Amino acid sequence: MIDFIGDIHGHADKLKKLLLKLGYKKNNRTYSHPNRKVLFVGDFIDRGPKIRETLQIVRSMVENENAIALMGNHEYNALCFHFKDPEGGNLREHSIKNIIQHYETLKQFQNNQIEYEEYLDWFKKLPLYYETDTFKAVHACWDKASIEYLKKTLVNDRLTDELIYQSVKKGTELNEAIDISLKGKEIKMPKGTNFSDKDGTIRTEIRIKWWENPLKMTYNSISIEPLDVLTEQAIILSDLQSLDYYSADDKKVFFGHYWLKGEPSLYKDNICCLDYSVAKGGKLVAYQLNGESILERRNLTYV
Repeated sequence: MIDFIGDIHGHADKLKKLLLKLGYKKNNRTYSHPNRKVLFVGDFIDRGPKIRETLQIVRSMVENENAIALMGNHEYNALCFHFKDPEGGNLREHSIKNIIQHYETLKQFQNNQIEYEEYLDWFKKLPLYYETDTFKAVHACWDKASIEYLKKTLVNDRLTDELIYQSVKKGTELNEAIDISLKGKEIKMPKGTNFSDKDGTIRTEIRIKWWENPLKMTYNSISIEPLDVLTEQAIILSDLQSLDYYSADDKKVFFGHYWLKGEPSLYKDNICCLDYSVAKGGKLVAYQLNGESILERRNLTYV
């Protein structure tokens, strides 16, 4: 009896409407349901108009045991943006691109530095994945090797300060496991091909459907985002991070991250993405799990 909710990105008004639609009521400053709880898949901050209120809602639900909240790449990025690099600067470079990504969060916490740092400490308490006997949840990608590494490396499925410092070292197992889990798998586009993403950044790599067998895929069919520049050319397998993919026989898995568009739907009977671009005028989406063994489209709801 869990309701999975996708990336919120500071859209507190839509979050409140969705919670009410799901049957939650606000009592004693928090939202609760008589026999259900929420699992948030991460990305609470950046972009939207009411980031502080979003965090207040999510955190109060977690602290009152009415919700579980996972870390998204935006929470991880915020920690790295804040942490000082012993060699100078910060763990996440304060470049124009990165400052723009965090701008709304920083602006909305202006004159509230202590409150902001309290939320940064709270981010460190967020697990990077969640699993039960019947389902799995992660922000971007459930990759078996990455999750297994995180299980033996994290402390109670969470990052410590020491691990955060270690995690930014490119090419290490920890760096790659976090990158895949929170940002997904990617592959280089064919030579000479690129596209402009939602923020106007030129990209030469595409996010891939990590639940599809790559041996059968083309650049067009493996890309999560439909792009006119992609062709039906077979992908170069050596460019993949691994040939593993999420099996259709595995547990139901819930995630966000991918800025989907249109009417919410399911990729497969056990694959559910809940990010439908709320920060770009899209929908805030939930899936109401009621014990079914196979995911059902009718259990998707949104505002």
